[in-house]
Amino acid sequence: MLMACSDARPPVDVVERPLRVVSLDYCADQFVIELLDRDQILAVSPDATARFSYLREEAVGLPTVRAVAEDVLVLKPDLVVRSYGGGPNARVFFEQAGIAVLNVGWASDIPGVMRVIEDMATGLNVPDRGAAIVAAMHDRLAALADATDALGLYMTPAGVTTGPGSLVHEMLVAAGLQNFQEAPGWRPIPLERLAYEQPDLVAAAFFETRSNHFNTWSPMRHPIARAQLDEQPVVPLEGAWTACGGWFLLDAIEALAGHESESATTTGLGGG
Repeated sequence: MLMACSDARPPVDVVERPLRVVSLDYCADQFVIELLDRDQILAVSPDATARFSYLREEAVGLPTVRAVAEDVLVLKPDLVVRSYGGGPNARVFFEQAGIAVLNVGWASDIPGVMRVIEDMATGLNVPDRGAAIVAAMHDRLAALADATDALGLYMTPAGVTTGPGSLVHEMLVAAGLQNFQEAPGWRPIPLERLAYEQPDLVAAAFFETRSNHFNTWSPMRHPIARAQLDEQPVVPLEGAWTACGGWFLLDAIEALAGHESESATTTGLGGG
């Protein structure tokens, strides 16, 4: 989910203080809930209260709507906010129906995430709120320790990791770490290299959800991969911190920078 589609900044349509806003997916939910007053939110996605939604507690009590055209149209919103919700033709459809649409942009680095926040705040006609979030991000990044030689390996229950060119890589670098995975893009965990060389810590993401633990064989089931969780310092990363690019990435970066690691036995990551 953290793979960047584009850093391009599309034109942002501003709706003057939208009073009836509908959000179609959990990524859009985060921006709508954080940036708007509660009385401006007409409905959020059914995933707004899911474990992987960062603002799941704040979403409790808000009406929900499926990303289905008929369900959205009957609500008569002023603005639809979406990342992927409604499918690739959603924007064209809703605009033809006379409803403004604000798309959440994608970014491959931390400055790009900040630009997306600013664009979303502008599109929601609350630029000052976006500027405040970005300023806080700058302050939190400035407070981190200097870069070290420590190697960090990002791991998921599906046995996937990532190298240069991804937002996860940029998070590791921002935390002062070097990425153990040197090859670019998203790839299986490098079992051959792990057989003779180990990272200094493991950034373990999504293990708490148990939602993507495959029943079929994956690299994460190999004893070498399991050994990383049993023998190396582990920094658990909540899926909600990294599932959608936003200000909450700083929670993951700060956890990595602080090396607030626990053993796999205490985090529950080492089990089968």
